[in-house]
Amino acid sequence: MTMNPKTRRVVSSVSVALLVLTVPLVGASSASVDPQVRPASTAPARGGSPTSTVDHVADFYGAYTDVLHDTGRNSLANGLRHHYLTDGLRKSLARWEAAHHRDGVLRGKGAPSAWKVTYQDSGMGHCWTVVKLTWHDAQHRVHHSYLTVQSDLATMDISGIKEGSTAK
Repeated sequence: MTMNPKTRRVVSSVSVALLVLTVPLVGASSASVDPQVRPASTAPARGGSPTSTVDHVADFYGAYTDVLHDTGRNSLANGLRHHYLTDGLRKSLARWEAAHHRDGVLRGKGAPSAWKVTYQDSGMGHCWTVVKLTWHDAQHRVHHSYLTVQSDLATMDISGIKEGSTAK
């Protein structure tokens, strides 16, 4: 079968494009891949909305945990508290922390290794979420703690944090 030059160029271009899409990168080895990064096909999707009270709580706990994990309690952690927590809760946390010598936002010492926020209930101008924190002890055993977090629906600010949860 004889093809004209224009058809040959189109077939050749399509063949090259298909080859590029189907052949893995040469020189890429498993040793050069960061083991902490999951491939895109298995990575969980993350998202959120600035108008969701539950996402607001998740954003706070994600950022707060990152800051504590990276640098410990500092002005950025305090700035996050100022932005996400009501003034009354910040004052209440200061009293709680003085009495218990632990971080009142986490109800623990140090930084958890993971967090998860789940909607629990809403009513009378408030939304309640359950925050599941994952911790590792000195022997690298995993344990979880649960917090019930109250947010004001009008402002989405976190206005209460209590240990425990009815929905584990």
